[in-house]
Amino acid sequence: MPAQEVLILAMSKMLSGICTAGLTRETDPVTGLRWVRPVREFDTLLPGDMTDAGGRLVQCSDVVELNLLAPHPDPPHVEDWRTDFIRHRPRLLRRLEGEQRARFFAKYLDRAPEDVLVHHTRSLCLVQPEQVWTLFSLDGYSGKYEARMGFVLAGDANHPQATSRRGASVTDLKYRSLGRAWLGGKGGYLRLDHDELYERLNADALYLAVGLSRNWQGEYWPLVVGVHVVPDYEMNDR
Repeated sequence: MPAQEVLILAMSKMLSGICTAGLTRETDPVTGLRWVRPVREFDTLLPGDMTDAGGRLVQCSDVVELNLLAPHPDPPHVEDWRTDFIRHRPRLLRRLEGEQRARFFAKYLDRAPEDVLVHHTRSLCLVQPEQVWTLFSLDGYSGKYEARMGFVLAGDANHPQATSRRGASVTDLKYRSLGRAWLGGKGGYLRLDHDELYERLNADALYLAVGLSRNWQGEYWPLVVGVHVVPDYEMNDR
């Protein structure tokens, strides 16, 4: 397959590396455009794999050229694609910004997020929650940091962990950096409800890229892999 354009909607922290995902130009009746999760054949994806020739780490809302080799489904992670990161480094083509970005998120909302959050027949969706809340915690002694977000979707597409007070784990690199900045680096705890979060972000709208974890304790847990705020906020990924 020739190199593909992918709009990156997730750059996420994992236990031993990173995870990325995005939308191709191929149309899909449910998701609007086709999701892909680029993976290596054997090892975990590392930040260097998603760094371009100029040394820049790929970011959400980048449109990049990736050499997608073949589907590598691992249900419910049916979006996995084996990708060549060695001979064909990610190449930034352009960024989705401003009004075009705002229109894109409103247009390409998932029509059946219950496939991901309830039925587990696939593992990636783009949603706009009706309600959202977040918490950040940093243990000043151990250095353990956690970012979480709860959310409620319309209809019957909700997962009990996502709708719980504690919410789901947030793996989005940029949003995790934002939480650290808000905590001030000295440790502590911060909880924000829907209105407080919108005010802090100066947000007109908020969209989430939601994924499923790999099997852990016999379950596939919801993860917030991308937090997309309109208008966008500035923060260095780390």
